[in-house]
Amino acid sequence: MRTIVSGRNMDVTDALRSTIQSKLGKLDRFFHKELEAQVTLSVEKNRHIIEVTIPFNGSILRAEESTDDMYRSIDKVVDKLTRQLEKQKSKLENRINRYETIRFENIEDNKESNMEPEIVRTKKFVIKPMDSEEAVLQMELLGHNFYVFVDAETNDVNVVYKRKDGNYGLIEPHF
Repeated sequence: MRTIVSGRNMDVTDALRSTIQSKLGKLDRFFHKELEAQVTLSVEKNRHIIEVTIPFNGSILRAEESTDDMYRSIDKVVDKLTRQLEKQKSKLENRINRYETIRFENIEDNKESNMEPEIVRTKKFVIKPMDSEEAVLQMELLGHNFYVFVDAETNDVNVVYKRKDGNYGLIEPHF
């Protein structure tokens, strides 16, 4: 997996760059080499923030962490990405023809489902046609509590969202 590191309002040192590449290198066992991970580092007051986005096969794996130390933020974001992959393993495996860039044999089965995702900010994304199950998977991988998508069958814009009871809801427009 190739890693592209950039800084927002800061200079990325060689030490930070090599630490990020070695820590994210632990995720190489999950992905094939041609994937590209986008890493953005920033500092806001005393918060050292790292954002990692890994697009694969139309899906996006994303995590963000902030602490008072950049190296701790790096460790926490790698742990978060690993937990997301382990949590979503079965859903990712069930997707048809999506086995080209992710290696499932290296992901351990994880029965924990008590992790609550947090919304940190709004992101813009390209809308592609998909079914509601794939939209739920995308929502979970992004760590959001709702996801806007175009239904592949009807070409309508729909929204899936996470309910307080842990289930999911689907909003379908009717004109």
